Amino acid sequence: MEKVENGGFVSLHYKGTLHNGEVFDTSDGRDPLEVQMGAGQLIPGLEKALMDMSLKEKKVLTIEPEEAYGYVDKNLTHSFARSEVPPEMNAEVGQVVALTSPEGQHVPAQIIEVNDEQVVVDLNHPLAGETLTFDIEVVGISSTPTQDHTGCGTGCACSS
Repeated sequence: MEKVENGGFVSLHYKGTLHNGEVFDTSDGRDPLEVQMGAGQLIPGLEKALMDMSLKEKKVLTIEPEEAYGYVDKNLTHSFARSEVPPEMNAEVGQVVALTSPEGQHVPAQIIEVNDEQVVVDLNHPLAGETLTFDIEVVGISSTPTQDHTGCGTGCACSS
């Protein structure tokens, strides 16, 4: 494979920054991120930008919220009665906790309010509403995986 194409595997180094220049995720100091194109492993804007890129090609791109993690949905908050929170958990505003969905999936949630009666969490992705800039370089293109794919190994470039 000479170019990134749907169904193929691409390895890339990347740095993701917010509009203020803050780095939210990077592959610096780690193995490159390898994903299968078209498998929904990346945010849509990043996957679109990678299509048809060549080996060693570099690109800087800006991705709007609708092609990244979407916009903040105020309906994605949930309140738990304080009695539902394990007593050993020291719930604090800003803390990210893992909730379990009815389907058994782990869902990250940020605590946004704590009082004597309840704990309120925000289920929006932490980067929802953000315009993201990525500096990417394709460092591998293959028709088969070259890494163990037990997880993407990153926090933010992946779609979940």
